[in-house]
Amino acid sequence: KKLIINMAAEKAAKRKFFVGGNWKCNGTVKSVTELCDGLSKIDTKGVDVLVSPISIQIPLVQSKLDKEAFIVASQNVSATGPGAYTGEIAAEQLCDLGITTTLIGHSERRKYYGEGNEVVTKKVKAALAAKLNIVACLGESLEERKDNKVDEVCYASLKAILDGVGDDKSAWNNIVIAYEPVWAIGTGVACDAEKAQATQASLRKWFKENVSEDVANSIRIIYGGSVKPKNCEELIAQPDIDGFLVGGASLKAETFGPIIQAVQKEGAK
Repeated sequence: KKLIINMAAEKAAKRKFFVGGNWKCNGTVKSVTELCDGLSKIDTKGVDVLVSPISIQIPLVQSKLDKEAFIVASQNVSATGPGAYTGEIAAEQLCDLGITTTLIGHSERRKYYGEGNEVVTKKVKAALAAKLNIVACLGESLEERKDNKVDEVCYASLKAILDGVGDDKSAWNNIVIAYEPVWAIGTGVACDAEKAQATQASLRKWFKENVSEDVANSIRIIYGGSVKPKNCEELIAQPDIDGFLVGGASLKAETFGPIIQAVQKEGAK
């Protein structure tokens, strides 16, 4: 068992760590400017660091942050292309703005806007067709965990992503999987490191059985759900956790910075 864990850790060391900040529907021009000023002082070397503001503030954030240090991403992308789709933002339009990455399938999109796995499949197809990178989110509710349906729920979400990817295994190089147990998002109750690791390992096993061993070993699977400076070190030390998708703690440089630094420290081991 120890040998297996050591092997998993060695494989994880080959995957570049990833830390994303999902700002959700937060921030004003003033507060986002102040946040960017604070983030600009953070060393991000060795880690892919992403921030995801609301769409109308993307140009502001792009103008404030060094593109070599931060990936500025969209929180959402349309399942349809440009045209008569009021209120939507197409993948092609994100690319035109210089955006390289989008979130897809976040639990809040699923819960409040009815975006189930079928919509996720369409969005993955649209994003990849436009050459966008994807942070694809999935996770179970508390009821589903109590009913021992964690794997069932997460595997169904992975299948929806796979349906969007199709047969081109190279497309997985442009996708990060974010496991976010819904019951831990914004509640202050993080999934403990052992449970998070068990689920992340299960997701990696799914890739081995349904895509390929190479993809299973190379794809980055990150954790999200009440990630804070006080719990991030134990989480990032797990062999199948390749980083984080951070919510509330990403809205302040003084809390987001230590999380990035903890990931850097683990990567340097």
